[in-house]
Amino acid sequence: MNQQSRRSFIAGMGAAVFASVASAQGQSSAAPALPLKNLGLEHLDTVVPDTAKSAKFYMQVFRTKLHQQPFQGNLRYFILLGDLPGNRQVGYIAIGAAGNRPTSIGHYCSLAERYDRNAVAREMEAAGYKVAQGSFGMWPDPDGLELQLFQPPAGLVTAAVPSDLPVEANGLVTPLGVDHVMLNVKSIDASLPYYHFVYGKEVDGVRQHNPERLWLNLKNDTRIGLQQVSAGQPPRIEHFCIKVKPFDREAVTAGLKKIGAEVLPSPDEPGIVRFLDDNKIMVELKST
Repeated sequence: MNQQSRRSFIAGMGAAVFASVASAQGQSSAAPALPLKNLGLEHLDTVVPDTAKSAKFYMQVFRTKLHQQPFQGNLRYFILLGDLPGNRQVGYIAIGAAGNRPTSIGHYCSLAERYDRNAVAREMEAAGYKVAQGSFGMWPDPDGLELQLFQPPAGLVTAAVPSDLPVEANGLVTPLGVDHVMLNVKSIDASLPYYHFVYGKEVDGVRQHNPERLWLNLKNDTRIGLQQVSAGQPPRIEHFCIKVKPFDREAVTAGLKKIGAEVLPSPDEPGIVRFLDDNKIMVELKST
């Protein structure tokens, strides 16, 4: 091998070694998918027997716009929790047909700075947790309560258009976004490792007693509550709370009763208005 060939060989080997090291460093420095860098709660979903009836009810509560989308032979409605911007990034309450499912809050959605479904699935599976199934990507917690994840821009689906359903145009309060969801779990302590895995330990907030619950503080001033389920009851998403513009509590309470809502006491969350909607789903209003 002459001197020129030797130099070329050494240069080539150096480049190969550099590329190999760079590749290894790139792989080792790849950011883990979990815990998420969360951006807060975005929307939630209810499943009910009559979506139009439920949409009419909520439009009497919220002073906002209603959108709709044909979905699996029915109309799915969206109660917007703010003005709809050009990128459609707005919170909402989705109202879907229950079909054979029980009337309930079906899922809630969190946003993340980065969401790689395949990477999240690998890490969930490696940690012994169930992975999301189907095209909608619902992640079940240890009690089967479903979380949907999106990376912005997400917001209102493009297939949803302004609704032609005749509804109230001047509801009781003006919505600003989701404040929190309350998850009734079998055991707060048993559920906590999962929520730390998804959101990180730094989200831990106040632990309360009577009722037994723990608040997880997410971004955008939103929260998840983990609450010990009552004896003999199954885990479920118990209620959701919507942030609204300041309101007259007495007037809103009277208005809710007038449209058929059952107003409930709320000694555990002072300052909010709590009620059951037309399908007995628990809802809260929180003035900002």
